[in-house]
Amino acid sequence: MTRLQQKLFDKKSLIVFITAGDPDIDTTLDIMRAMAREGVDCIELGMPFSDPIADGPVIQRATARALAQNAGISQIFELVKRFRTEYDTPVVLMGYLNPVLRIGSEHFIQRARAAGVDGLIIADLPYEEGEDLESLCAKYGMALIYILAPELSTERTKAILNASTGFVYCVAQYGTTGSASRQMNGLQSVIESMRPFTDKPIMVGFGISSLDRAAQISRFSDGVIIGSWLIKELEKASDKAGRAAEMVRELKNAIG
Repeated sequence: MTRLQQKLFDKKSLIVFITAGDPDIDTTLDIMRAMAREGVDCIELGMPFSDPIADGPVIQRATARALAQNAGISQIFELVKRFRTEYDTPVVLMGYLNPVLRIGSEHFIQRARAAGVDGLIIADLPYEEGEDLESLCAKYGMALIYILAPELSTERTKAILNASTGFVYCVAQYGTTGSASRQMNGLQSVIESMRPFTDKPIMVGFGISSLDRAAQISRFSDGVIIGSWLIKELEKASDKAGRAAEMVRELKNAIG
């Protein structure tokens, strides 16, 4: 059984997103440690990229801060190695395809797996173009998670549900991360329409920015993914690790 399976199956789960290297690598590690101690179920580490097309202004700011600290792929792998000496909390890397291709897909996945990474989310990778990465991830025992639009199950949705490993990532709304666009009223129906076609945990992210909303969504999903809201809180906090730990406690209590 993989770390993701151990942490995400058969309970309401909390996944959090932070940008690696924001405000620097050592502080990122402190934040990861603090959240792991509070029982976060999975940490998504954003890989800074100069053209983050799927990200809203909050994560764009975090990316800019990380890039100013020269937080690159090698530094991220070393960060995960350091974290992995202390904690078994699953770590998923989230980013864009260009840096993966620049390094070489197989070399990237080999290094990520050796560092202790459990999965990969590529925001700009269409399902139709993911076959090579799917094969490589399967070869090295790493999950590949596709991002699903909030729409009632279609044949394409069913294919993506089948191809995704680790968990299913369904967005709560259309738009970029952290956007204030209207939440989709039919989200519960969307999640329910997916159930017959997958036994993987269905996690919901994008635009969740309150404990009430997290609790509401967790009633009909398997858990929530929190990103921009957490990063906004960390921007304001002098004790970033302490604030991250506090948010994990609050969210775990809210989602049950």
